[in-house]
Order: sequence, then C-alpha cells, then structure tokens
Amino acid sequence: MKKLLILTLLSLNASAQTCLDSVSETANAEQFVVDTDGTATHTESGLMWMRCSLGQTFSSDSCIGEADELNWQQALDDAHGYTFAGLSGWRVPNLKELATLTERACVRPAINETVFPNTLSDDYWSSTPSVTDASRAWVVAFFNSSNALKEKRLFVYTRLVRTVD
Repeated sequence: MKKLLILTLLSLNASAQTCLDSVSETANAEQFVVDTDGTATHTESGLMWMRCSLGQTFSSDSCIGEADELNWQQALDDAHGYTFAGLSGWRVPNLKELATLTERACVRPAINETVFPNTLSDDYWSSTPSVTDASRAWVVAFFNSSNALKEKRLFVYTRLVRTVD
C-alpha cells in the first residue's frame, strides 16, 4: 500500500506545472487582455489568441475536452476559414508568434496557465516551414519552451491566432 501511495504522489507531482521564482516571468497575465469569449489579446503584439487548443471547448475559464492532434497540413486547412468567438481570420501562428506565449520560468507546461488553461505539455504547430527540408515544419514545445523541426506528417497540437483589426 505504501508503494502505491508513493507512486501515485510521484505521478501527480510529475504532471503539475513547476515554476522557478528566481526566473523572471516572460508571459505574465498582465500582458494579456483576457475575454470571457475564450480569447486573449497580447497587448504588446496586438495578436488575439484562442485560449484553448483546437478541439477543446472554452467553458467557465477552462478548456475542456480533448485537443485535436493534426498533421501540419490538416492544421493549416482547419485554420482556413475558421470562426471562433464570432470572429474570422484565425490562422496557425508563425514560429516567432507562437514562441511569445512560452513562459520560460515554468515547465510542464511552459505557458501561463491562467491565460491558457489546460494547455498540453507537448508540441504545437507553427506555420513556419523548414527552409532546408520541405517535409518538416517548426513546433514549439510547451513542455519546456523549446522549439524544433518536426515531420509535417506527424500529429501535433495547434493553437490559433488572429491579427486584431
């Protein structure tokens, strides 16, 4: 019984966000205007973000349901013509835009959980393709704020953005 309890506590602890007080926040809540419609606008860039991953539903300040895992082309196709919160113009963000959401003081996930609840500690597509390999595109890992190239055929999560009119 003691072994089961210890394993359970370790697994719960492993899935919780960890933040370092000694590191300055890079994406604090004050940088966003959070709306009740499931969007958040980054005040410095003027970009409006969906607070939830594609496939999740925003409800009562939380993202519920399973996020969709899409290959790169599916993510681009799903974003085309997408309407959310009564707004159009949603798209897959480029690498630089998506990287602005990372909270480098935290891991698992490396994002502000108040603004972007229930974000998976995993890779998210950017619209930025590799310049040296047409079969790959850039992702941001919200596990630890890193970025990398992934095969476009792989299934990865997506968060959409739009430019505010």
